[in-house]
Amino acid sequence: MREKERKNTVMKKLQVLAIVVVILITSNAMAQTKFGYIRVDDVVALMPATAKIDSLLELYQRDTIQPEYSSIVEQYQFNDSLYRDSLKTPKSVRDEIAKKLPGLIYQIQNWQQISQQALEAKQNQLLSPIYNEVYTAIRAVAKEKGYTHVLNKEAFLVAPEGDDMIVAVATKLKLKLPPQLQQAAKPAGVR
Repeated sequence: MREKERKNTVMKKLQVLAIVVVILITSNAMAQTKFGYIRVDDVVALMPATAKIDSLLELYQRDTIQPEYSSIVEQYQFNDSLYRDSLKTPKSVRDEIAKKLPGLIYQIQNWQQISQQALEAKQNQLLSPIYNEVYTAIRAVAKEKGYTHVLNKEAFLVAPEGDDMIVAVATKLKLKLPPQLQQAAKPAGVR
């Protein structure tokens, strides 16, 4: 009987010890979690290379997209005139043209959407290195400041202002913050 009581006492002590260990591990893990946030698009907008993108997109539209549209319209007009000229155009050529015309008509009718997709793809291509540079700076600041998680600021409805990383990231990238972003990043009561 004594042996059984001793085992029960040891088991109770082990259970208490296990609970204490779990509590310590959980509280330690919670203490090591640090969240930061930032508006990535605000930082991208401050990058010097971003200012050049609008003019590059205008050039792309003028030098690539607009000539492509003109070429498609010319192809359509040429093929349509050959197709309609049934006296001079052999039937085999007319059959080939009949296969091409619907594709050309589709491109002309949907040119707004096609050109918008091409512009967005070009914009993404031009912005990609800028975003990569910003994300690299965010990761570096997060590591330096001990952040375990960094979220886009729009993900929060409520967040402590002290964890806004924009000032540190802008400093890392050697960017000058406009006054409204400096004010927004200051902790409460410092304004």
